Order: sequence, then structure tokens, then C-alpha cells
Amino acid sequence: MLTDKQIIFLREELATAKNPLFFYDGDADGLTAFLLLYRIHREGKGISLTTTSTLSEQFLRKVEEINPDKIFVLDIPLMTQEFLDAVKRPVFWIDHHPVQDRKNVHYFNPRIKDPDAYIPTSRMAWQISQRADDLWIAAAGSLADWHMPDFIDQFIEQFPEFLPEKSDLTTTVFRSPMGKLVKFFFFIQKGPQGDVRKSVKILTRITSPQEIFNQESSAGKFLFKRFYIINNKYEEVLAKAKEFVTGDRVVLYSYTEQEWSFTVNLANELIALYPTKYIIIARKKGGEMKCSLRGKEVLSILQKSLGGVNGSGGGHNDACGAVIKEEDWDVFLRNFKEAVGSPLDL
Repeated sequence: MLTDKQIIFLREELATAKNPLFFYDGDADGLTAFLLLYRIHREGKGISLTTTSTLSEQFLRKVEEINPDKIFVLDIPLMTQEFLDAVKRPVFWIDHHPVQDRKNVHYFNPRIKDPDAYIPTSRMAWQISQRADDLWIAAAGSLADWHMPDFIDQFIEQFPEFLPEKSDLTTTVFRSPMGKLVKFFFFIQKGPQGDVRKSVKILTRITSPQEIFNQESSAGKFLFKRFYIINNKYEEVLAKAKEFVTGDRVVLYSYTEQEWSFTVNLANELIALYPTKYIIIARKKGGEMKCSLRGKEVLSILQKSLGGVNGSGGGHNDACGAVIKEEDWDVFLRNFKEAVGSPLDL
């Protein structure tokens, strides 16, 4: 968590920013962190990183185009030193992934003091915001990143129709109406970029989750319709993925780039439903297999499995991602199954 001193510092930097630029990860934690900070003053512009987890020199052109006075980086695991050296502006990086050694940046990461800390970026953004009207955004962001927020009782009191009572994470995210709100912040970032940008812009002004799910305004109706269509697509893919659950310890489901990308969401829901399994969800795109992996200590298993394989990966102990070249995919799977003691019938 952020310290009181850090919270005061970041609030002041946001308050004095005349044209801030927000870079945020294109998942639910990243989007909600952006919304929480942006909605404090409603100044500046947000850019989602949807195709890369690294803020690098390729974004310098965008910085020069927008010409911000300050840059806030949210839930982005990696940032190159070359980017930091070239931007010539104050950069404030709030993240919760493995700690990086960088200069010319104000870096806020709970793992600096505690390597095992797991605090979503949206939870830290809520420490800074504390806008009562945005409690629902903070709760959804924390839960989307598999973290039960310490203010959940306050959320239940304010929004009982979404979460009538306190429960465990699995029940809250996948077996209660709250699950719709959690998925909403993932799914609203999918589809044509024009629709995504319009959706995010609307979310900077929306007043409540009821405005969306009860379709209380034209803006709410637009967001709800998009979510409804995308969620139906997801349910179809989830049903296909469940067919690949067998007695094997490893559940492998792969699909192609022609289909909508639900890799992270499928992995999250399947591990919640089958907690003793190891889940690999892979989407083939551009000669690579882009994967989300879930399971007990799966990160260490992934690292072992990458030996002799043209690929890379990283993340959290029980939830991580990887990109494997298609020609090495079978080798990677064999390595993975060997590491978990699963039959090698590939």
C-alpha cells in the first residue's frame, strides 16, 4: 500500500498537473486505476497499452504529440530506461509487478519493501482518490485482479444488488452479480478501437454502475449493449474451453486470432472452477502462442518449461503469461507437463 506521505505527494502532483498523460495497462486493473485518478480532476488524456506490457521508445512520438506536463504510468510491468531518459518530463509509475531498477522516475511499488506483497494498482489509486462516487470502480478493479479489498463491507452496504453479502473471492467474482461488474471492465476494452475509445470516454463521466446495468441513460445503454454482446461471445468460448477439462492435471485450450481474445478471463474463471488443475489458455497469433497460465506456483513451472524454447514469460506466482514461438509450442508443452508430472500424451 502507499504510505500517507506518498498519497499526499501524488495527490499534489495530480492537482498541479495542467495536461497529464496517463499510460495504463489494457486490463481491468489498469483501466479502473486510470478512471480513479482521471476522475479526480478530469484533466489530461489516457492511453491504454493493449498489445504490449512495455512502455518503450515507440511511445515517444505520442508523448510529443500530446505534450503533457506530467506522465502517470499505471499497472505497466515494464518501462525502458531509454523511454525515461527521453521524455524530459516528470514520470510517476504506480505498479505492483516485480520490481524494476530504473532512474529518472518516481516509482511506487509495494514489492520494493515486501517482495511478496500483492496490492493491485487500482487499490493504490483508490488510496489517492477516495471519491465516494467511485467506490464501485475501485472494488471492481481490485476484485478483477484477484484481491479482496479491505473496503468490501462499505461496497456491500452501498451496492447490495451487486454483492448482497461478504464471501470468498471465487464466490464473489464468479457466483454473484458482482461478477458482471468485474467482467465489464475487461470486456468493454474489446472490439473496434473506435467503440473502445468511446466507451472509456463515457466511463470518465458515468455516475454509477446502475446507470449502466439498469440502462438509466443513453450512455448507460450504449455501454450495456456493448457488454451484453461481448459477454455472450465470452460465454460461448468458455463453454468450448470447459470441454477440454479431463482427468489430466493440465487443462489446455487453444484458439486462433480469428476469434475474440478472452485469454486472461478464461484462465481466471477456469482456475476458479478447477483449483487443483494447471490452466493454459493459448491464442495463436502471428506465428506465436500467447498464453495465460494459472495454477499453484505456476510461474516457477513456466520458467522451467522455457528451457530450450524460443519464448518468454513472467508475472505472479500463481498467475502469469507467456509468448511462445509456434514452432516450439510442442516442446514447451512437453516441458510443462513434465514439470507438473502430467502424462505426456500431447
